[in-house]
Amino acid sequence: MSGDKLRQLSAALLQALAARQFAPDFTFELSAYSGRYKDRGNAQGKAYLDSIGIARDDDAGRRASVALNYGFFNAPHVALLFMPPVGDNVRVASDVGMYAQTFLLSLAARDLGGVPQTSLGFFANTIRSFLGISDELKFLFGISFGYPDPEAPCNRKQMERDPVADSVTFHE
Repeated sequence: MSGDKLRQLSAALLQALAARQFAPDFTFELSAYSGRYKDRGNAQGKAYLDSIGIARDDDAGRRASVALNYGFFNAPHVALLFMPPVGDNVRVASDVGMYAQTFLLSLAARDLGGVPQTSLGFFANTIRSFLGISDELKFLFGISFGYPDPEAPCNRKQMERDPVADSVTFHE
């Protein structure tokens, strides 16, 4: 989605955010993350907020940074990923995730940037209604994309990568 339609969806999402009309198709509990996953998530959030100059106790700044999600980080395009519910949804969701990674890699191969946005999933009903999509399809997440601005502070900060040995168990 691009252009006027993207701007209209952004306005609808910002209105839903202001009205706190959360309606995710899938649960998302940050508190469910533990150990290294929780540590990495917290570090990523801190690195992002630090890069755009927002302190932890800056509630207004943090709310503004959340709103950037629903303006698609000023990207000119967004891909919205839906799935049919099948069984426990795990297999279909993993297929969509593999598709999304392939899409992100294809963007990078063309010097484009993409931002996966699970936060869009908090407003599944708003997105479905806006697009006229049946409730039979469940919304997972979106990917905002376009040419990245290398001067944007958030694009100059990179999360350190974990060594492969820290996230993979090798068996011989």
